[in-house]
Amino acid sequence: MPADDFASQFFKHVDKSISQYVAELGEAVAIPSVSADLPQHLPDIIKMMEWTKHYIERLGGWVELLPNPKGKDENGHDLPPILLAEFKAAENDKEKKTVCCYAHLDVQPAAKEDGWDTDPFVLTEKDEKLYGRGSTDDKGPALSWLWVIEAHRKLNVDLPVNVKLMFEGMEESGSHGMFEAIKILSKEGGFLSDVDFFCISDNYWLGATTPCLTYGLRGLSYFSVSVQCSEQDLHSGVLGGTVHESMTDLVRLMASLVDSSGKILVPGIMDDVAPVTPEEETLYEGIDFDCESFKKENKIASVSNKLLHENKKDLLMARWRYPTLSLHGIEGAFAGPGAKTVIPAKVSGKFSLRLVPDQDPARIEKVVTEHLQKVFSDLKSPNKMEVTMLFGDGAWLSDPKHPNFEAAARATEKVYGSLPDYTREGGCIPITTAFEEATQMNVCLLPVGACDDMAHSQNEKYNKRNLINGVNVLGLYLHELAALKGPKPSTCRCVELTEEELMVPGAFMRGFKCKCVM
Repeated sequence: MPADDFASQFFKHVDKSISQYVAELGEAVAIPSVSADLPQHLPDIIKMMEWTKHYIERLGGWVELLPNPKGKDENGHDLPPILLAEFKAAENDKEKKTVCCYAHLDVQPAAKEDGWDTDPFVLTEKDEKLYGRGSTDDKGPALSWLWVIEAHRKLNVDLPVNVKLMFEGMEESGSHGMFEAIKILSKEGGFLSDVDFFCISDNYWLGATTPCLTYGLRGLSYFSVSVQCSEQDLHSGVLGGTVHESMTDLVRLMASLVDSSGKILVPGIMDDVAPVTPEEETLYEGIDFDCESFKKENKIASVSNKLLHENKKDLLMARWRYPTLSLHGIEGAFAGPGAKTVIPAKVSGKFSLRLVPDQDPARIEKVVTEHLQKVFSDLKSPNKMEVTMLFGDGAWLSDPKHPNFEAAARATEKVYGSLPDYTREGGCIPITTAFEEATQMNVCLLPVGACDDMAHSQNEKYNKRNLINGVNVLGLYLHELAALKGPKPSTCRCVELTEEELMVPGAFMRGFKCKCVM
């Protein structure tokens, strides 16, 4: 069937099926698969996995609930399985390209008394918006892949590529077991070993109206710096003026990290930041973004009405491609209502850095620790100080000109009538790097939800129009992947490019380190 004929029939089918989609999303939202509380909600996560498994079986796909390779979490609680599924292209499936679509079926905690206008686990439609926990993060996008498969079945159209699904139930709580599973499944002959492209729809548009593709994420190094002055809390009236107080030291340490304009004060932090290229700068010019709207959306306009940068390019670069240091809080200090005259025995300041290419978390740990040790030494305090990096992940940066992105861009253009913006994000999605490092194949972040969907917050919603267009884009994306020329990246065994050839602009694309042409 010609591509245009398929698109027309596909769009009509999706439009006619919206009532079914809303009803099925309602069934999924009604399952409170909250991964933050495994003792109570592990059965719900498994129920959500089983619900999805049965749906896949009805569509004729192969599906398995893989026992979680980690077994239990750090508290000894059983971990949920990982769902693996596959739908093969009807003809010459071994020669067809294969895409693996990742999503998660767990959700953040939610309760009406938290400030929701409706029951978070009852999908509620209002003004063409679907309110419910998990509606946009990530059950709506996850089910969209099933609706795409179902549409091909009902239209009697063969899948143009092999489609694999990898859905987890612990994303909101650290993805326990997923990283181990990816390593195991990427070995020769494993579930992921023949995957040519990955696609993830677990982030959001920059704005509310313009679709985008995301090609970069910042990394994260999270720290705790603690100061102890005694074995127990002390009375400030009885003992104030007699001891070197831990809070006083900690405040000085925290203040030495960053100034009020956002400038990082730790020497060496900026040394490894990749320079901005002219090509990168051009990507910011056409992005649909307004600083004034940004202030209103984030409830800044009514308070300070001031941003660290007042023009679009500088603000987006500060948000996406430069490192930042944020102070998060102090553990062990008095933080309740009223007044408490206590000298805390031990306080721990929590802060983090968002990392960018080419910063290494190990080096960040070194320079931050050395900085705090020097500052503390200069205080000449007799107290005990300790610095710990609790975890660290590097940044992820892809090539927006990679064929995987080009396929997603063409699909987006056919649905929306214009090319998507190319964006980076300030947050991190560690699973993205895990897929690329284990398989050496490209990952495309293809968001379908809007910036105002309120994921993780009260009144999370998914616009019906985004649901419809999201299914349309993901469906056409499969056909655009099939149209790519060249061999399967996962099976290409050509002679690799030399170091000199790799230096030619555009020569290296992850998954094609050779002379193949797509």
